[in-house]
Amino acid sequence: MHTRRTHGFTLIELLLVVAIVGVLAAIAIPKFSSTRQRGSRAAGVADMSNLIIQQERFYSETGRYGTIADSAALRLRISPRNTGLVITLAGAPAGTAGFSATVGFPGSQTCGVFVGTAPTPAGMPSSTTVSRPVCWP
Repeated sequence: MHTRRTHGFTLIELLLVVAIVGVLAAIAIPKFSSTRQRGSRAAGVADMSNLIIQQERFYSETGRYGTIADSAALRLRISPRNTGLVITLAGAPAGTAGFSATVGFPGSQTCGVFVGTAPTPAGMPSSTTVSRPVCWP
């Protein structure tokens, strides 16, 4: 008597595996995206905190806050995925009364900070306090 040997998987088994992988992907992808977004926000806040420290050091040496042109002296290092750093100076002469800054990151979000009498960056929540970096959509 011959015994029948089968090799491989049945169509039902393959469909079941594909369905399980699909469900797991549907759960994992949004979680990964959310985690990546939080990481970008944390990097933006860190960039603004570092900018404050470097600006205060620059102010103590020169009597004014620096611009993008002073980035070498400010020793600015923005996170690789964050782009579009903008620094706006306040006071006359420029930079003597404060500064505001913003940096963008993936997902159309922005982080920013203002120090001294500088105006708050556009879009920043109105409840933000001076020298406190925040991010907003």
